[in-house]
Amino acid sequence: MSKFKGKKVLVTGASGMVGIQLVNLLVEKGAVVSGVSIDKIFDESKMFIEPIRFINGDLRDFDFCLDVTKNQDFVFHVAGIKGSPQVALKRPNTFFYNTCKFNLNIIEASRRNLVPEFLYTSSVGVYSPADLFNEDDVWKTFPSENDRYAGWAKRMGELQIEAARIEHGWNNTYIVRPANIYGPWDNFDPENAMVIPSLISRAAIGENPLKVWGDGSAIRDFVHAKDVARAMVHVVEKNINVPVNVGSGIGISIAEVADEISIAFGGLKIQWDNSKPSGDSTRVMNTKRIESTGFNNEISLKEGIASTVEWFRKNQDNKGRYNAFTEQV
Repeated sequence: MSKFKGKKVLVTGASGMVGIQLVNLLVEKGAVVSGVSIDKIFDESKMFIEPIRFINGDLRDFDFCLDVTKNQDFVFHVAGIKGSPQVALKRPNTFFYNTCKFNLNIIEASRRNLVPEFLYTSSVGVYSPADLFNEDDVWKTFPSENDRYAGWAKRMGELQIEAARIEHGWNNTYIVRPANIYGPWDNFDPENAMVIPSLISRAAIGENPLKVWGDGSAIRDFVHAKDVARAMVHVVEKNINVPVNVGSGIGISIAEVADEISIAFGGLKIQWDNSKPSGDSTRVMNTKRIESTGFNNEISLKEGIASTVEWFRKNQDNKGRYNAFTEQV
């Protein structure tokens, strides 16, 4: 029998690309799911396999967080600020303040309400530049300058959970650190989105050649939103109480990503903009910890990009983009 069957589960960021996948997995496992979002802007019939209790509210309001976490058996904290590195550089206070406020409120509210099990969604941004990101190395270093504010904000959430364990014995808590996530329901704003959704959006509105920042040599680790949701469920089911990387463990160059998107749109030309920054040269997760517990991703990058392009084409508005809410991951 599923650990979640008949249990009350709260998912913050339920209207985001990971939140939607997570809600559906939990519903399939028999959970009684409530979803939190700042603004209910989606057609739920297109998001969820069956209707759920949807709560609109602001996680920056502590009283709201206290109210929604009451009598919950599990809380999955997925909500966060999402945007491109360029946006993070221009709006660092937005990233830092809101992320910290979300985390402080929902973690403390869950602890005070004695929520039995809590999962926190951290980020690849907590890591310092390295050839391979190992879970136990985080606190030996500082976050990359390219992820300074968002990275420190996510680290503070991890530290808060550690503090609650030490002082209050709140031990059934889980931390996942996803790599670069992509998939349906992403933010596809070409000016503010991450590399995959931005390129898909611009390709869809006819940009040819497709302009890409840098020279294509930067290496990243990409993971589909559904595999991230599967990993979250797996970590809780297996009671893995140490931080866990969630990614492919495979380094993929931005040039390879651009080529896959070009192919999906019939073979667009690629134009590299070397005047724009490429970010850290390599960001790849060591995924041996979660793989050692029996978890493996199901969606390859090639398959994931193709299916995301297909989904986007079906869902883009008349401007050629899907305007997903950027404060949900």
